[in-house]
Amino acid sequence: MSSEINMTIRAVCVYCGSSPGGDPAFVEQATRLGELLADRDLALVYGGGDRGLMGAVARGVLSRGGAVTGIIPEFLKAKEQSSGETDLDGATMIIVPDMHTRKGAMFERADAFVALPGGIGTLEELIEMLTWAQLRRHTKPVFLLNTNGFWDPLNDLLKRMEAEGFLHNASAAKPIICDAPDEIVERLAATQDA
Repeated sequence: MSSEINMTIRAVCVYCGSSPGGDPAFVEQATRLGELLADRDLALVYGGGDRGLMGAVARGVLSRGGAVTGIIPEFLKAKEQSSGETDLDGATMIIVPDMHTRKGAMFERADAFVALPGGIGTLEELIEMLTWAQLRRHTKPVFLLNTNGFWDPLNDLLKRMEAEGFLHNASAAKPIICDAPDEIVERLAATQDA
């Protein structure tokens, strides 16, 4: 994926865990990313949970008066929202019937994607965006927030796939890897200033 962004970014889809993970830096950086998105008037699109990293990034945006759209399947409300209803005042929540609808709605509303640490759901959403980029179904930038090297194993695997000839459009299938939220938002904000 090219490190140069050639489009205007207004809304950013963030994929991340509905759990906080074991490293306090995960929550700290998720919150910081949310604050920075709001400070640059970049709207958040995310999975609609109010727990874990999902809740942290959404609260970060809302704490600075930013726009948040959560998209959550009905069956996940009890798992990813407090008492089956979110406590994120000011967020717009869209309830959808299933995961496929959720992913499509998130894709349509976003101009860029950021993956924070998370589990296999986060990984699956990220890989789908990289696959679609490789197949030239979109040219939206895909970032990894590599908090304390969380995504290093994936980066190593992508390099191996490229070396073995399994990435057919390798430049499009590579995410932009950043170690801090500030790096990501600076690159996104540069498109607003252009």
